[in-house]
Amino acid sequence: MSENALHAKFQQFPEVVREKVDAALSDAKIALKLRAAEILADKEEMAEHAVTTAGRIGAKSGEVSELTTILPLKPNGAERLRKFFGLVGGNLAGAGQVGTLHNMRFVFLDNDTKLLFATAFDGEWDPYIDDFATKIPEFMDYLFSNVEGWPGITSPDVKDFIVKYQIPAEAWFVAHPNLTVAEGHRLKRQEAAVQRFLSDLN
Repeated sequence: MSENALHAKFQQFPEVVREKVDAALSDAKIALKLRAAEILADKEEMAEHAVTTAGRIGAKSGEVSELTTILPLKPNGAERLRKFFGLVGGNLAGAGQVGTLHNMRFVFLDNDTKLLFATAFDGEWDPYIDDFATKIPEFMDYLFSNVEGWPGITSPDVKDFIVKYQIPAEAWFVAHPNLTVAEGHRLKRQEAAVQRFLSDLN
């Protein structure tokens, strides 16, 4: 599509939308402005993916929240963690016991002096941290004992410690914001049951 055609299409959006886009993206190309206008004008899409707060800290979209921390590692902390991650082949499947956990990842930064820990989960921030303490405390304490100042997952100070190092997301997108982990498991079981039924018919 030509520049003129893009400009013409952009002008078709309500003035309030165009003004918002121009104010935020004054130096952007018209193709990006047009895409931004399309997003803003799609009220249903915007409502479904609205970003709110996860409670104490962090962003939330629908039922899914995010947590990102950058933590200082103890000397040799990265080495100890690498041994553990190597032992399990980088597979942290045991964390699924938490029940609300969509994903988690560990990344070493700054020559192994810092650890990025990021995760997505269902619900509010405080209950999520409580789940770590009640469902996988040994796992959490082994991993995070390599972090400077870690108070222990059952410590009354652990939430303040996490908040100290958490960096809230400035933007957050979830493809299926209202699909919880529990609902995903339920749908998976239903699909398996349907497939078994169809297989038995044959």
